[in-house]
Amino acid sequence: MKALVFVAAVLGATPAVAQSVVSPDGRIAVTLGTNAAAQPTYRVAVAGREVVAPSTLGLEFERYAKLSNGLKVTGVDRRRGEDRYTLRAGKTSSVAERYNEIVVHLAEADGKARRLDVVIRAYDTGTALRYVVPTQPNLTSLRIVNELTQVAFPADYDCTGLNLGTFGTSHEGEYDPVKASTIRRHNLYELPLVCRTGEGGPTLAFAEADVTGWPTMYLTGTETGALGVDTKLSRRIDEPGIAVKADVGTGIRSPWRIIMVGANPGTLIENTLLTSLNPAPKGDFSWVKPGKTAWDWWSGPILASVPKAGTNDATTRGYIDFAQSMTLPYMMIDDGWYVNSGDGGTLNPGADPTRPIAAVNLPALVDYGRKRGVGLIVWIHWKLLDTDMERILAQVEAWGIKGIKVDFMDRDDQEMIAYYHRLAEATARHHLLLDLHGATHPWGMTRTWPNFLTQEGVLGAEYNKWTRRITARHNVTLAYTRMLGGPMDYTPGGYRNRTPATFAPHPVGPEVQTTRGQTLAMYVVYESPLGAIADSPDAYRGQPGLDFLAAVPATWDETRFLSGELGEHIAVARRRGKTWYVGAMTDAARTITLPLGFLGTGRYRTRTWTDGATPTDLVTATRTVTARDTLTLTLAASGGAAAMMEPVR
Repeated sequence: MKALVFVAAVLGATPAVAQSVVSPDGRIAVTLGTNAAAQPTYRVAVAGREVVAPSTLGLEFERYAKLSNGLKVTGVDRRRGEDRYTLRAGKTSSVAERYNEIVVHLAEADGKARRLDVVIRAYDTGTALRYVVPTQPNLTSLRIVNELTQVAFPADYDCTGLNLGTFGTSHEGEYDPVKASTIRRHNLYELPLVCRTGEGGPTLAFAEADVTGWPTMYLTGTETGALGVDTKLSRRIDEPGIAVKADVGTGIRSPWRIIMVGANPGTLIENTLLTSLNPAPKGDFSWVKPGKTAWDWWSGPILASVPKAGTNDATTRGYIDFAQSMTLPYMMIDDGWYVNSGDGGTLNPGADPTRPIAAVNLPALVDYGRKRGVGLIVWIHWKLLDTDMERILAQVEAWGIKGIKVDFMDRDDQEMIAYYHRLAEATARHHLLLDLHGATHPWGMTRTWPNFLTQEGVLGAEYNKWTRRITARHNVTLAYTRMLGGPMDYTPGGYRNRTPATFAPHPVGPEVQTTRGQTLAMYVVYESPLGAIADSPDAYRGQPGLDFLAAVPATWDETRFLSGELGEHIAVARRRGKTWYVGAMTDAARTITLPLGFLGTGRYRTRTWTDGATPTDLVTATRTVTARDTLTLTLAASGGAAAMMEPVR
C-alpha cells in the first residue's frame, strides 16, 4: 500500500541544471547534475558531508556506443511515497518507510535523440537509483555491454568485501578488509560492499534490488584509477560480450542501485531497503510456514540406530524422529534420493526427480513425517528443473513434499536470473518452499515470492568438512556483510565444537572451530527463515542447549543491532511475538554489557546460555530483568552466547 503525492515540472530543453532529492528526515541528499561532456552525474551527502563524489551514469552498448554523453534534461517529475507492507518471513514482520523520489528525463541533444530516464529515491536509511528506457522509435532493442554507473569516493575509504575475481561462481568466499585505493580494474567485488567513510562519518553498503530481466552487478576498480568503484554486469553465456539483450517494448527498467546508510556497520543489519524496492507479492501465501529443518547431509549422514546409515528409509525416519523431538517443522533429504543422483554438481544421464531410488519410499516417508508433524524438503539439481519444471514440480507437490532445495546454478547472468524468477513463480504455484544453493547474492526477491525463504551464496558451515577457513572472525564478518543482502543459508548447528588448535576437517562427523555458545548464537545473529539444525541427531543427543535450539524461531517481528565491531564481535536482539532473543558472537575472548532498553515495559524472565570451560560446555542461568537493566555476557575466544527473554505474566 503506497500513499503518493505527485508533482511534475517540465523543463523543455533546459541545459545542465542540478536536481536534488532529499530524504524525508532531511539528512540524506542526492543531487543529479552533468559533467563537462554533458554526461549525467550524481552525488550523495549525509548530514551535509559528501560521501559519494560526483559519479557518472549511463548505459554502454556494443562497439563502444553509449547512452550517456551529450544528454540534456527534458523534464523532471517529483513525488513523495511510503513503502508500507508486511513480510511473511525475514528480519521484521512489517515495514513502513517514507521516501522522496525524482525522475529526471534525459535525451540526446542531437543524432538519434534517444531518451533515458534516471529515477532516484532518498530514504532516511539510504538511496536508490535506476535507469528506465522508455518506448521510443530510435531504440527498439537493447544490447547492453555494461552500465556506466560509478560510485566515486571523496576519500580513501576502508571497505570490506568479497573479491570473487570472475563470473560463474557459487559466491562463496571471505569478506576481507580493502582500502578503496587498492581496488583494481580486474577485481570483481560481490555485493554488498561495505565502506566506512571516515571519522564521524556514516558507513555505506552498496547493493541492488529488483533484479529482473537483467544480470546481477559486481563492483570493480575505476577505469581511470580514481578512488571509487565502477559497475560490471555479469555476462551472458551465449554471447559473452553482452550483458543484457532485450526488446524495449513498453519500456525497460534496470535494477535499483542501492546505497545503504548507517551510523556504523551494525545498524545496517536493520536496513530494509532491499525488500522495500522489490515488487509486492501477488496471490495468497498464507500457506508459507517458515521454520527450522533437520538435515541428513552435513554430518555424513551418520546415525547410531541405523547400521547402514545413508540415503534410505531407516535413516530418514531417524532424522524425522529427531525433528519431531525438537519440534522442527521440516526434515531435508539431500542429494542422492532419486535415480542417477548423488554426484553433486555432476548431472548424470537419466537423472529423474520423479523416480526415487529403491531404498527411498518417498510417499511412505511423507506419510511418516506427516503423522509426526514434520514435512519433507528434497534436493534437486537445477538443470533438471530448467528443462522439465512443470512435470517435476507437479509430482513433488502430489507426493506432499513441502519444499525443494535447488543447487549448483553457479551463475548470475541474465538468463539465470530469469530462471530464478521462473522457478520462484512455479514453486509458489505448486505450494512449495524454495531454498537456492549454488546461488548468487540476494536482492530482496523474498518479498515478491514469500515461499522463497533462503539461499546460500555464502562460505558456510559445509566448508568445515574439508577446510580450516570457517573461523570465528569469518563468522562474525558475515553478519556485517553478506547478511545485509538478505537470508543466508549458512547451515549452522555444528555440535562437535573444538578450539582452532584442536580442530581438524572431517568429511564425516565434521567439527567446528568455535564454541557451542557461538553455535546457539548463530540462530539469532544470522537471518534465515529456513534454518538448518545441521548436525546428526547423535551429536545432539543428551547435550545442553537443545532447549534453546528447539525454542528459537526462524523468522522475526523486529531486529535490533546492540553492539559490536565488524569482524571482531556482534550482538543482535530479535523479537518474535512478545519474546526477545539475543545472540552474541566473538573472535577474541571478551565480556560485553548490553543495554536492554529495547524490552519496553514490564519484567522479563531471562535465560542465558554462555561459554564454559571447554568449547562444548554451556553455562546456563536465569534472572529477571527490565528495560532499565543491562545484560553482561562473558564470551570465550571463538565463542558466543544466547539469551531468551520472556515477559513475566
